[in-house]
Amino acid sequence: MSTLANQLAAAEREEVARGIRLLLARPLLTEAGDPPGFDLVRRRREPLAKWFDYTCGWSLVVEPRRGYARLAKVRADADASRPARRPRSGRAPFDRRRYVLLCVTAAELLSVPMTTIGLLADRVVQATAADQTLPAFDPVHRSERMAFVDVLKLLESYGVLRAVDGATEAYVESAEAKVLYRVDTTLLMRLSAAPVGASRLAVPPDEVPLRFAELLAGLVRERRYGGSPEAAGDGTMEEVRSEPAASDAQRNLRLRHSVLRRLFDDPVLYRADLTEEELTYVTSLTGRQLLRRSVDQAGFVLEERAEGFLLVDPDALATDFRFPDDTSTARVAALLLLEPVCAMPAGMLPEQLAEAGADLLRRFPRWAKAYQSEDGAARLAEDAVRVLCDVGLVRRAGGRVVARPAAYRYRVAETTSTGADERHRQGKGTRPRETASTTAACGGREEGDKQ
Repeated sequence: MSTLANQLAAAEREEVARGIRLLLARPLLTEAGDPPGFDLVRRRREPLAKWFDYTCGWSLVVEPRRGYARLAKVRADADASRPARRPRSGRAPFDRRRYVLLCVTAAELLSVPMTTIGLLADRVVQATAADQTLPAFDPVHRSERMAFVDVLKLLESYGVLRAVDGATEAYVESAEAKVLYRVDTTLLMRLSAAPVGASRLAVPPDEVPLRFAELLAGLVRERRYGGSPEAAGDGTMEEVRSEPAASDAQRNLRLRHSVLRRLFDDPVLYRADLTEEELTYVTSLTGRQLLRRSVDQAGFVLEERAEGFLLVDPDALATDFRFPDDTSTARVAALLLLEPVCAMPAGMLPEQLAEAGADLLRRFPRWAKAYQSEDGAARLAEDAVRVLCDVGLVRRAGGRVVARPAAYRYRVAETTSTGADERHRQGKGTRPRETASTTAACGGREEGDKQ
């Protein structure tokens, strides 16, 4: 009986760890998109909800009948590395126009359980016309219809909209297209992960550009952390300052959540990016024990180095962005540009990066056809640097792009073996030259050694 109980406990721990990593990669997990994953989260929803609440302060809502699980991941800092993307080939990120249409469309969908694409477009036309701060939506123009379709396809991918009859893409060709939708208003309301509603921070439109950073920070303030400016409240900075000072328990709670949120949400967490308080907490005995226990419960392998922390997922479940990866030109270029960037400790100037991009285009003339233009080399280098910044391998400093410690894991290394040398001397082979994904400690980088 004891053996059976141990086996059941081990199976639960393994499933909870898998569920944590699935939800980290896909905070909105649907039964239609991943039936086995959703079934696992449904069965283990209670321990999963407790883990996310205690470890990161994130709320998890599982709706078995509606077929979705929503993890509200709150970040303290703005992160542009995961924009909404257009469903068409190329998956270009949403522009300002599409984000405006997304917000207006979502607001108009809240009161209608079913609608047609024509009726919804009319409601958006009326809503934008009634608000002087918004550019009017005009479905007569094809570009406007394309932007509207991109918004609707994104909501379909979330499960908010379901086309009962017709195809959304038909609206691009004709504003007279007939499409009938069923709307999941409950899921629509759960899409926003911000703890504070935007309506509570309403200010005159002409003040928004001047107070944008303050308003953005106000959306993610949480009252449970007390009234410190760095943390909680749920209104303007004046309201935050008027609240009582945070207690020791609230400060510790904020430090725990702020460190572990970043650790479980970012590719790598550098000590240099932590505040003095956060660094003191994570290096304390209590903080280190909590960190290691949380990492173990989630099924990760923790790499702790002098520069920071990195989580490795042996099953590659917890990431929605793989690197290295050959699915896009920018990601391939990013890997190729790491070598020259790492070779220059002081960093590379934009002109040097553009020249490195031009060298890639010269070496591979049939590759990267979208960048075979006069400014193609500079655009290729810029797109590659953006990828490297998103995964925490480089940073911009003083107009230069500088390699961060984790970048040295991807250095090109030349390895030889005795057998290979012997075959080479006998004319029966060549020395292998291979790209190795190495740790920062390899090759004599002592600053990367474990503490």
